[in-house]
Amino acid sequence: MTLPRPLLLFTISLAFAVILLGAYVRLSDAGLGCPDWPGCYGQISPWHAGEQIADAHSADPLGPVSHAKAWKEMLHRYLAGGLGLLILAIAVLAWRRLPPARRILPGLLLALVVFQALLGMWTVTQQLKPMIVAAHLLGGMATLALLAWLLLREHAAKLPHTGAPIPLARGMLLLVLLQIALGGWVSANYAALACPDFPTCQGAWWPAADFAAGFSLHHPLGGLSGEALTAIHLLHRLGALLVLAGTFLLATRLASTSVAAAVALLVIAISQFLLGMANVLLGLPLPVAVAHNAGAAALLLCLVWVNVRLIRGSP
Repeated sequence: MTLPRPLLLFTISLAFAVILLGAYVRLSDAGLGCPDWPGCYGQISPWHAGEQIADAHSADPLGPVSHAKAWKEMLHRYLAGGLGLLILAIAVLAWRRLPPARRILPGLLLALVVFQALLGMWTVTQQLKPMIVAAHLLGGMATLALLAWLLLREHAAKLPHTGAPIPLARGMLLLVLLQIALGGWVSANYAALACPDFPTCQGAWWPAADFAAGFSLHHPLGGLSGEALTAIHLLHRLGALLVLAGTFLLATRLASTSVAAAVALLVIAISQFLLGMANVLLGLPLPVAVAHNAGAAALLLCLVWVNVRLIRGSP
């Protein structure tokens, strides 16, 4: 027996939507739209907490609380809660239908989504502390990747083995995960515009940058100097170049095995690089910034697809 394909597909789609909505909430400064957890001022919805939200907004009109921001934040929580229930259902079905060895991945997913819920709570209670915000973003991407891995393990066809580059594919998957972590660190520290020009940064190829401070984990939001933010941004740019170069190499090696996989990788990676450039040159417009998160998730999914199918097709 196997897990239902429609259930897995719907759960992956919801996980993708939760990632995008989370990016939208973060980028529109709505992460503290409801400053408690799991409800909103102790209520189940912003509608029920309307009076408290109005009072907070009147006291600080430019602050993090408003009706619009509260609804954005709570919608993200509602969808994330639904995702958690679906993953619980998958774990229960796996326990009932699958042999012990095939229950491990659904069990890991369930543990991860519980930890994600804790990170979501700490994101609010710790006032958007960058280390927690970045971990929450990475956890969402990891949840999406594991769901895709589960679907492909249960239902994907094999690729023919033609000496395909399994070590290179694995290395690229790890590199993209690292780049996503760096992107989360950029976003959590609001370092996206630390370099407002491209390809140079602040008019120089290598401006003053404080890497030690930039990658110190235990600092509050807004606690970094300009040089520390520049260091974060520069390292993410270098990572983007490595990902683009690695993708070209992997696509070249994959072309004899699967043209579709090679083309998909190239299209997504190039689009993602261009979106990163547009974020800098256009001043981080919200739709482009959210699309950049979508591109990261799409590239991750594509690499999971390539890895699982190559491994299944290996002799």
